[in-house]
Amino acid sequence: MKKSDPNLAKITELTNDLQRTRADFENFRKQVEIQKENEKSSTRLATVYKVLPLLDDIDRAISSYSELEPLQKSLAKTLESLNLAKINSSEGTEFNPDLFEAVLVEGDGEKEVIAETLRPGYYYESEVLRPAMVKVKKI
Repeated sequence: MKKSDPNLAKITELTNDLQRTRADFENFRKQVEIQKENEKSSTRLATVYKVLPLLDDIDRAISSYSELEPLQKSLAKTLESLNLAKINSSEGTEFNPDLFEAVLVEGDGEKEVIAETLRPGYYYESEVLRPAMVKVKKI
Protein backbone atom coordinates (compact mmCIF):
# COMPACT_ATOMS: atom_id res chain seq x y z
CA MET A 1 0.00 0.00 0.00
CA LYS A 2 1.11 3.45 -0.85
CA LYS A 3 1.07 6.12 1.85
CA SER A 4 -0.58 9.42 0.93
CA ASP A 5 1.78 12.31 0.45
CA PRO A 6 1.45 14.80 3.35
CA ASN A 7 2.47 17.66 1.04
CA LEU A 8 -0.33 16.80 -1.40
CA ALA A 9 -2.88 16.79 1.42
CA LYS A 10 -1.63 20.17 2.64
CA ILE A 11 -1.77 21.61 -0.90
CA THR A 12 -5.33 20.31 -1.32
CA GLU A 13 -6.35 21.79 2.04
CA LEU A 14 -4.81 25.18 1.21
CA THR A 15 -6.38 25.18 -2.26
CA ASN A 16 -9.81 24.51 -0.75
CA ASP A 17 -9.25 27.28 1.81
CA LEU A 18 -8.27 29.68 -0.97
CA GLN A 19 -11.36 28.79 -3.02
CA ARG A 20 -13.64 29.33 0.00
CA THR A 21 -11.96 32.65 0.75
CA ARG A 22 -12.40 33.77 -2.85
CA ALA A 23 -16.07 32.75 -2.80
CA ASP A 24 -16.60 34.56 0.52
CA PHE A 25 -14.95 37.68 -0.83
CA GLU A 26 -17.02 37.58 -4.03
CA ASN A 27 -20.22 37.20 -1.99
CA PHE A 28 -19.13 40.10 0.23
CA ARG A 29 -18.39 42.27 -2.82
CA LYS A 30 -21.81 41.52 -4.32
CA GLN A 31 -23.53 42.28 -1.00
CA VAL A 32 -21.73 45.63 -0.75
CA GLU A 33 -22.84 46.50 -4.32
CA ILE A 34 -26.46 45.64 -3.46
CA GLN A 35 -26.27 47.77 -0.32
CA LYS A 36 -24.83 50.69 -2.28
CA GLU A 37 -27.61 50.46 -4.87
CA ASN A 38 -30.27 50.24 -2.14
CA GLU A 39 -28.78 53.28 -0.42
CA LYS A 40 -28.78 55.26 -3.69
CA SER A 41 -32.38 54.30 -4.37
CA SER A 42 -33.42 55.18 -0.83
CA THR A 43 -31.69 58.57 -1.08
CA ARG A 44 -33.36 59.35 -4.42
CA LEU A 45 -36.76 58.41 -3.01
CA ALA A 46 -36.24 60.58 0.08
CA THR A 47 -35.26 63.50 -2.16
CA VAL A 48 -38.32 63.05 -4.36
CA TYR A 49 -40.57 63.00 -1.26
CA LYS A 50 -39.05 66.30 -0.13
CA VAL A 51 -39.67 67.85 -3.56
CA LEU A 52 -43.40 66.96 -3.68
CA PRO A 53 -44.59 70.01 -1.66
CA LEU A 54 -42.59 72.25 -4.01
CA LEU A 55 -44.21 70.55 -7.02
CA ASP A 56 -47.62 71.17 -5.43
CA ASP A 57 -46.79 74.87 -5.06
CA ILE A 58 -45.57 75.12 -8.65
CA ASP A 59 -48.70 73.33 -9.84
CA ARG A 60 -50.94 75.77 -7.95
CA ALA A 61 -49.00 78.75 -9.28
CA ILE A 62 -49.30 77.51 -12.88
CA SER A 63 -53.04 76.97 -12.52
CA SER A 64 -53.51 80.41 -10.92
CA TYR A 65 -51.40 82.44 -13.33
CA SER A 66 -51.96 81.68 -17.01
CA GLU A 67 -48.69 83.39 -17.98
CA LEU A 68 -46.86 80.53 -16.22
CA GLU A 69 -48.45 77.83 -18.42
CA PRO A 70 -45.35 77.50 -20.66
CA LEU A 71 -43.60 76.27 -17.53
CA GLN A 72 -45.89 73.21 -17.54
CA LYS A 73 -44.06 71.53 -20.45
CA SER A 74 -40.68 72.19 -18.89
CA LEU A 75 -41.88 70.80 -15.58
CA ALA A 76 -43.30 67.70 -17.28
CA LYS A 77 -39.96 67.03 -19.02
CA THR A 78 -38.07 67.43 -15.76
CA LEU A 79 -40.44 65.10 -13.94
CA GLU A 80 -40.08 62.53 -16.72
CA SER A 81 -36.29 62.66 -16.47
CA LEU A 82 -36.64 61.91 -12.74
CA ASN A 83 -38.97 58.94 -13.45
CA LEU A 84 -41.73 60.91 -11.76
CA ALA A 85 -45.16 61.19 -13.38
CA LYS A 86 -48.47 62.68 -12.35
CA ILE A 87 -51.37 60.34 -11.78
CA ASN A 88 -54.22 61.20 -14.13
CA SER A 89 -56.92 62.50 -11.83
CA SER A 90 -58.86 64.60 -14.30
CA GLU A 91 -62.57 65.16 -13.80
CA GLY A 92 -64.65 62.15 -14.81
CA THR A 93 -61.85 59.60 -14.30
CA GLU A 94 -63.12 56.45 -12.60
CA PHE A 95 -62.18 56.33 -8.92
CA ASN A 96 -59.48 53.78 -8.04
CA PRO A 97 -58.55 53.53 -4.33
CA ASP A 98 -55.05 52.37 -5.29
CA LEU A 99 -54.41 55.69 -7.05
CA PHE A 100 -56.67 58.13 -5.26
CA GLU A 101 -57.41 59.21 -1.72
CA ALA A 102 -61.03 60.33 -1.46
CA VAL A 103 -61.52 63.13 1.07
CA LEU A 104 -65.09 63.97 0.10
CA VAL A 105 -67.80 61.90 -1.55
CA GLU A 106 -70.94 63.47 -3.02
CA GLY A 107 -74.02 61.86 -4.53
CA ASP A 108 -75.57 58.46 -4.11
CA GLY A 109 -75.10 56.65 -7.42
CA GLU A 110 -73.30 53.41 -8.13
CA LYS A 111 -70.36 54.66 -10.18
CA GLU A 112 -67.63 56.71 -8.49
CA VAL A 113 -65.74 59.27 -10.58
CA ILE A 114 -63.35 62.08 -9.80
CA ALA A 115 -65.14 65.41 -9.39
CA GLU A 116 -62.09 67.51 -8.47
CA THR A 117 -58.39 67.05 -7.76
CA LEU A 118 -57.37 68.65 -4.48
CA ARG A 119 -53.74 67.53 -4.55
CA PRO A 120 -52.01 65.73 -7.44
CA GLY A 121 -50.65 62.25 -6.98
CA TYR A 122 -47.44 60.90 -8.43
CA TYR A 123 -45.89 57.71 -9.73
CA TYR A 124 -42.19 57.20 -9.07
CA GLU A 125 -40.53 54.61 -11.28
CA SER A 126 -43.99 53.30 -12.26
CA GLU A 127 -45.16 52.78 -8.65
CA VAL A 128 -47.57 55.01 -6.74
CA LEU A 129 -45.46 57.39 -4.70
CA ARG A 130 -48.35 59.44 -3.39
CA PRO A 131 -52.02 58.93 -4.23
CA ALA A 132 -53.93 61.92 -5.57
CA MET A 133 -56.22 63.59 -3.04
CA VAL A 134 -59.61 63.94 -4.74
CA LYS A 135 -63.26 64.79 -4.34
CA VAL A 136 -65.44 61.92 -5.58
CA LYS A 137 -68.88 62.12 -7.17
CA LYS A 138 -71.20 59.11 -7.23
CA ILE A 139 -73.31 59.01 -10.38
